[in-house]
This record gives sequence, C-alpha cells and structure tokens, in this order.
Amino acid sequence: MNYSQGKSLLDRFPSLKTLVVGDLMLDHFIWGAVSRISPEAPVPVVEVNRETEVPGGAGNVAANMAALGAEVELVGLVGDDPSADRLLNLLDSAGIQIGSIVRAADRPTIVKTRIIAHHQQVVRFDREKKAEPAAALTEQLWARMDAVLPDCQAVILSDYAKGVLTTPIISRLIAKARRLRIPVTVDPKVENFPYYKQVTCVTPNTLEAIQSGGLRNAKSEAEVEALGWALRKKINAASILITRGEHGMSLFEKDRPAFHIPTRAKEVYDVTGAGDTVISVLTLALAAGATLRLAAELANYAAGIVVGKLGTASVSSEELLKTIRSAHA
Repeated sequence: MNYSQGKSLLDRFPSLKTLVVGDLMLDHFIWGAVSRISPEAPVPVVEVNRETEVPGGAGNVAANMAALGAEVELVGLVGDDPSADRLLNLLDSAGIQIGSIVRAADRPTIVKTRIIAHHQQVVRFDREKKAEPAAALTEQLWARMDAVLPDCQAVILSDYAKGVLTTPIISRLIAKARRLRIPVTVDPKVENFPYYKQVTCVTPNTLEAIQSGGLRNAKSEAEVEALGWALRKKINAASILITRGEHGMSLFEKDRPAFHIPTRAKEVYDVTGAGDTVISVLTLALAAGATLRLAAELANYAAGIVVGKLGTASVSSEELLKTIRSAHA
C-alpha cells in the first residue's frame, strides 16, 4: 500500500455507516507506581495516581471506527447500573449511535479493571455475567439489528463470548447481510467459530486460530498456511486474516496464494484492544471498496500504531497517513 492508496481509502471513511454488534464493556484503568512489596504478601504495592475509563469490547471497535470519521450504529447489552450510565456517556461523546443498545436489569454491565504500574499491567479483574440473555431479550436485540442493517455499508460481529452473539443471532445477521450484499467481518471466539459461515473475513489471532483448528501449535510458515486454509474451508469464508503479533498478519482468500504482511510495530507497550483496531480498519476499508489485501495492509499499519499506546486506544487518519508516508520515505 502506498500513500495515495491509503489516503483515498481514508477520505471515504466519513461517508460510511457501519453496524457493530457484540459484547459491550467498560474498560477501567487504575494507573500508579510501585516502590515496595507488601509486608502482608509477596505482591507489589501500587500507589494510585489516576483512574480512567474507556469503552471496551464492541464499544472499542465502534470507537475505533468513529475516530476515523465513520458513522457507527452499535447494538449490544448493558446493565441498569451506574457503569452503564458512564459507558453510554463515553460512547455518545465519541459520536457513536447508542439508540439501539438494550439495557437489562438482570445482568450487570461488564467492567474490566486493569491496574497498570510503570507501563506494565499488574493485574486485571472482571465483573461480568456470561450467560445467554433470555429469549425475549434476544428478540429485542435482533429487532434493533434488523431495523438498522439496511442503512449500513458493513457489519462487524465483535464476539467476546459474553452472551450477546448467540447462534440464532449470528446466523440471522449473516443471512440478512448476505442478502443485502453487505460485507460481514468477525472478531471471533473459538466456541462460535463453526457458526461464522460464509462471512467476508474472520480475524482470529494465532491462539484462536490454533484452537479453532484443533491444533497444538503453528510455528512455521508452512504450519500457519495449512491452518489458514483449513479454517477458511471449515466455514467457507471469503477470507481468514490471522493476526500473528510480532510476525505480522497472514491473509487467506479463495483462489489466491497466502499473503503474509510483516508487522509495522516499532515498539509494543500494550496489545489491549489491538484486535479491535484491526477489524475496525479492515472493515471500513472493505466498505470503502478496497480489496482484501489492501484492507489488510491498512489494518496492519493501524495495529502497529495502537500497540505502541498504553491502554485501550484507537488511531486517527492523520496517524495512519503519517505512518504510511514514513514507511515509503
């Protein structure tokens, strides 16, 4: 990808409307420093100096797309609690459409709290309920997806296995998007992998790909290629994009050789939310008319930027263009 190709795609993003469906959560960060070990147990004592909150899960996917200028409709579940109020305010402030989010009194808003000291994550603790929602709640979610999908140019399934993306929802959503000829991309969870049939692209990381393929490892290029082709065949997807950390990404699409993209990361501080950035940029590029290869290359540039930031983060068009220009200088 060269600078003019990147700019042409990014210039089209503000004209796009996308639908993000998945598990919503609030990412809570406690920042501090460590100067001693606790006398009570062999653990560090973190002296807290600040706390921040940002949208996580499907909310982070939506935030990444909104940061690039796209209009985003978000469908998911939150609780009827103060955490939901804070999350919805954050999403609304980011310019994300929140009218299709459902509040449920019988389940808490998912909150992931990370304690970070000296640029290192010390511990994370989660508050969540993973059970599938009641049938009436599932139908309410589907009604909201069904209503907004015809106005969208792409749809993302952001699956964290927290209960929103049930098998009926997945199959109905993919079927309707295919009828409307809207690209569907999936950030997968292993247990739902068999249900992502005939989508445009699935973006597992290496571990998710290995688990979905029933393998122990995939270290060599030959093993990665065998894994990618097996997964693509398994669900008859148009493509599989395996994100491979320091090894970059590998794209497998029908009737084309595997396409390996080296990492663009200069420094890696935190991989939190990097997969959300990848699928956000990939999907917007596809909706803007890019080929799968160009879309994957742009997503790879974005991933290289976001892992250099601490905490859940997004990238801007300006950052992307600067990085692309530098790569070709």
